[in-house]
Amino acid sequence: MAEAARKEGHIVMAPFMAHGHLIPFLALARQIQERTSFTITIATTHLNIQYLKSAISTTNDIHFAELPFNSSHHGLPPNIENTEKLPLTDIIKLFHASMSLEAPLRSLISQITQEEGHPPLCIISDVFHGWVTNVAKSLGTRNITFTTCGAYGTLAYISMWSNLPHRKTDSDVFCVPGFPQSYRFHRSQLHRYLKLAYGNDDWSRFFIPQIALSMKSDGWICNTVEEVEPLGLQLLRQYLELPVWTVGPLLQPAANKGSSKHRAGKEPGIALEACIEWLNLKDQNSVLYISFGSQNTISASQMMALAEGLEESGKPFIWVIRPPFGFDINGVFGEEWLPEGFEERMRVNERGLLVHKWGPQLEILSHTSTGAFLSHCGWNSVLESLSHGVPIIGWPLAAEQAYNAKMLVEEMGVCVELTRTVESVISREEVKKVIEIVMDHEGKGKEMKEKANDIAVHFREAKREKGEGKGSSVKAMDDFVRHILSSKAL
Repeated sequence: MAEAARKEGHIVMAPFMAHGHLIPFLALARQIQERTSFTITIATTHLNIQYLKSAISTTNDIHFAELPFNSSHHGLPPNIENTEKLPLTDIIKLFHASMSLEAPLRSLISQITQEEGHPPLCIISDVFHGWVTNVAKSLGTRNITFTTCGAYGTLAYISMWSNLPHRKTDSDVFCVPGFPQSYRFHRSQLHRYLKLAYGNDDWSRFFIPQIALSMKSDGWICNTVEEVEPLGLQLLRQYLELPVWTVGPLLQPAANKGSSKHRAGKEPGIALEACIEWLNLKDQNSVLYISFGSQNTISASQMMALAEGLEESGKPFIWVIRPPFGFDINGVFGEEWLPEGFEERMRVNERGLLVHKWGPQLEILSHTSTGAFLSHCGWNSVLESLSHGVPIIGWPLAAEQAYNAKMLVEEMGVCVELTRTVESVISREEVKKVIEIVMDHEGKGKEMKEKANDIAVHFREAKREKGEGKGSSVKAMDDFVRHILSSKAL
């Protein structure tokens, strides 16, 4: 390994400890590897390495370096190394605990430098690992920040935390630095901890300095496509005053769709064959897929209203379902959280398929029967949906999801927002109305479908290697590689 790296170069990656970050980092590693002869090492904790290894069929080409981490030393339960099993109240502890990885990463870079005779070409670090900037600069290498989100959502998120604009007005509507004055954001789009942030709370004391450090890195990689987010990218570049390489969408290649576990590292709650068989019986673009991602769920009252609205809509659906907010998201699902007899009725009349805990998402979204996606608007889910031309019903819950939804509605026209957060009150009538709008084969539904299909074309063209010339994401990756190699020459 050391000999190969000495000849071609070495890249070390430092993802944040959350599944929605780890998988895009793995996809980025594979993409760099396909285009270069670099040695790539992903540095993370023991359990996260196990998770990453379970998410790919072979790990022969990617190296993993284990960074020691003891959750109990940080007021966390034993053997907790990512956000998956943490209640929301404890997630900030993990953020602060992640800074303890600085010393072991520093040791790793020093060891690589000693073995290979020079530092790695660069360290690609998560936007939440701003401290890597200091590690890289002190050890003679470059730090590149990787945002696993889109450009618009990333800018909104980092600017909100950096400037806390909602604290400077009593109005529910406000401007956000980095966006044109005509753009307005709403207090309801803020995650509860951002809404309460005042600069010296636990959340602010992590996010504000880490984002500031990431903004001092040598450039950013963004999981998006130049042609799909022109405004977001223009504004992000102006705000950062750094190069931003758009290398998205970072998705599993279609040729490897055989096992959804080899993308998520999880066993689906239903056999893939049974899911596809059910979809095969449905008309084209007739099925609504519902999932709130691996970290999120909705309240019990919202769950009841959603089920009632689904039943009244008459649309076939697949719903990846977990216990509601306030309960153990990985626990047993209680029948009292749904209308009496709901699951049985859906099963008997083949109207709905309830998949507990985890579903084969990419296979569902790529099926011709799937017509829309009711989503939390996490960026990985957005990319998977739009890459298959599937319009979205937005229900953002946390992080930058509300800003993604805002862009999908206002800039792209591929989304209708149903509601926001777990605190909102919704009715069966609202659910039914929005489903009918988005899944209508005429009018607004038809228009959204056409726009989503156009974006899917842009995604495919961005990854084009041959034919009419390289796509924009391929060119961006080539430019990134040239940049870090030229940095090495300096």
